[in-house]
Amino acid sequence: MAHIALPEGIPGIRGPMTFRPETAGPLNQLVDVLLRGPHPLSPGERELIATYVSVRNDCTYCQTIHGAIAANHLGGNEELVLSVKRDFGKADISDKLKALLMIAGKVQIGGKNVTTEDVDRARQLGATDLEIHDTVLIAAVFCMCNRYVDGLATWAPEDPEFYRQRAALLATNGYAASTPVPAALAAK
Repeated sequence: MAHIALPEGIPGIRGPMTFRPETAGPLNQLVDVLLRGPHPLSPGERELIATYVSVRNDCTYCQTIHGAIAANHLGGNEELVLSVKRDFGKADISDKLKALLMIAGKVQIGGKNVTTEDVDRARQLGATDLEIHDTVLIAAVFCMCNRYVDGLATWAPEDPEFYRQRAALLATNGYAASTPVPAALAAK
């Protein structure tokens, strides 16, 4: 049960966003820019970064929904997402993405844990300053989102099909277009 009175039946971050839509819009716009906007990293790769940070933060809803979105962008490859969640070092992803995930994992612990050596390694493997910047920002934003979801004790559906269906919608329409609007506001 959530710590505050959230709208019934709306899981994960969507519950608090429906509760306070004034904050949902800007958050979803930022996530759209980071995960869906034009970028040298694919949307699937950026969703893997969000998923990995959410796994490290033990946020069930976020790791499951963003893992499903990553899989959607990666041709339905749920096994690849699971391998990143288990041990990205053994996953069938580029060395550059592995270096970026290492940076994301250090940001999850605390930003000062990222070292010059981490950034140099990512650069040596082909990462651009934009990719490094956005990896750090994705990790930071998802630490915030994970804490938002779990700090209010939102609920996460157990049915994987829920996440697959929601992932298809978000992968197609984006986050800002999927911002929940309470019925009372929609009627105005």
